[in-house]
Amino acid sequence: MSLKERVMTKPKTITLEQVSSPIGRSGDQRRTLVGLGLNRIGRRSNIADTPAARGMIAKVAHLIRVVES
Repeated sequence: MSLKERVMTKPKTITLEQVSSPIGRSGDQRRTLVGLGLNRIGRRSNIADTPAARGMIAKVAHLIRVVES
């Protein structure tokens, strides 16, 4: 894939929905939710599908749900 093709392609995204409260969880899990753009139950966020984002999702997988697009 050439540089032009990589620049012109749309990056893949993941839609997340928060399904549980961070009350009683550690501070780093709360900060991870904020980093993912979530802060309330039912809120949805679209993020780029990167290895860093996948790691964040894994850290708070018990608090969020991946929504099919």
